[in-house]
Amino acid sequence: MLSTVKPRPRIAFLLTQLGTVAARRFAERVGELGITPADAGALRIIAFSPGISQRDLAERLGVGPSRIVALMDRLTAADLVVRRRSATDRRNHELALTEHGQRTMAALREVGMAHEQDVTAALTDAEVSELGALLTKLAAAAGLDPEVHPGYRSG
Repeated sequence: MLSTVKPRPRIAFLLTQLGTVAARRFAERVGELGITPADAGALRIIAFSPGISQRDLAERLGVGPSRIVALMDRLTAADLVVRRRSATDRRNHELALTEHGQRTMAALREVGMAHEQDVTAALTDAEVSELGALLTKLAAAAGLDPEVHPGYRSG
């Protein structure tokens, strides 16, 4: 007799598949702006936390100071970020977006919205809301910062 029990979906596998495809498409999209996904993540945090120190950015991203120095060197050379010595602690550099960085962030917001629309195009608005709530719950249970891609820690 055949079992009538419906097998559970392979959630972890499906999330990995979709995450890989979404990450590749996002990288292609931000590449058109002349930045990488890592650049985009750092720019976003700096945009929402102007004056953040390199040390605090490294801590937030979960990476070592040398990795942040290399990232900030690249972003300052591209005229996206400016580093200034902190007025309160001369050992720290505070980070802010340049005008070019602000324009890039505006373009990045548009890219992000288009990417979100494409990823969720097969879902109704109610399904998008439900999926978002469920994924937020799973991310929180895993101890993930909703603003930081875990790839920073491994890459």
